[in-house]
Amino acid sequence: MPSERLSVVVTRRLPEAVETRMSELFRVELRADDGPMSRDELAEAMRRADVLVPTITDTIDAPLLAQAGDRLKLIANYGAGVDNIDVHTARQRGILVSNTPGSTTDDTADMAMALILAVTRRIPEGLAAMQAGTWEGWAPTAFLGGRISGRRLGILGMGRIGQAVAKRARAFGMQVHYHNRHRLHPETEAEHEATYWESLDQMVARMDVLSINCPHTPATFHLINARRLKLMKPEAVIVNTSRGQVVDENALTRALRSGDIAGAGLDVYEHGTDINPRLRELPNVVLLPHMGSATREARVEMGEKVLINVKTFADGHRPPDLVVPSML
Repeated sequence: MPSERLSVVVTRRLPEAVETRMSELFRVELRADDGPMSRDELAEAMRRADVLVPTITDTIDAPLLAQAGDRLKLIANYGAGVDNIDVHTARQRGILVSNTPGSTTDDTADMAMALILAVTRRIPEGLAAMQAGTWEGWAPTAFLGGRISGRRLGILGMGRIGQAVAKRARAFGMQVHYHNRHRLHPETEAEHEATYWESLDQMVARMDVLSINCPHTPATFHLINARRLKLMKPEAVIVNTSRGQVVDENALTRALRSGDIAGAGLDVYEHGTDINPRLRELPNVVLLPHMGSATREARVEMGEKVLINVKTFADGHRPPDLVVPSML
């Protein structure tokens, strides 16, 4: 399909450099504001586009895909995760799906470590005291947190981001443990000095910190539920920079309120912006607005991957970051 005839619709504002290059390469419709498209707007965009460039805020399910018509041939997702897209139905309808893997790995891993430190060292509580003007000076027992060196870190999901978290954790002197769908090669385990646990139950019961780094799939929905939270040590901390649906948020809130676990650092939530109000009230919780990949560098790299996928498709070739159902 010649690139000059390719119609591309972008659903959200992207970095200016990405939008400029996209306008140079394709016949593109850019978003005038940064608000997400409504469902009706998405349906209309899919009917007039050869390529749709959505983000995680766009839910592209089977009923919406049924309204796409025959023109749409590629959904070039601006993001590594594709749980917002029904990839199986898209492929059945002859629509390819691509993503942007690897572009947010380091930034998300940095944020996971930041959350671990923020929760264990009670940084938000200290910040709040300073902003409120209530700090009265240093005291031997004030704002006592915990040392992370020597603590056991359990990583749930040892893909690109999980391994990047492991690398950072080792630099802080943490002991790295992991549970994954498939065990890593011995060389990779040795590189990260990581211990594999076949049983997730046994791992979470022994960890001081649990980092969620697996994607949201039907198999991982509520993988961390009330039963597994009960297995964790009372002094344990949980951090999630992956997908909110992996953790039962109501069960987590109850566990935090009852003291079954010591704290949590969350960058993602089960129901998007609809966060359990009781979770907001807890002093032992750090809440961030899904900013794990929010660096200028990552956002531009994501856009560059979208451009490569769309241009490769326009030139009649398979997009390099094609997502196939067997990958999910």
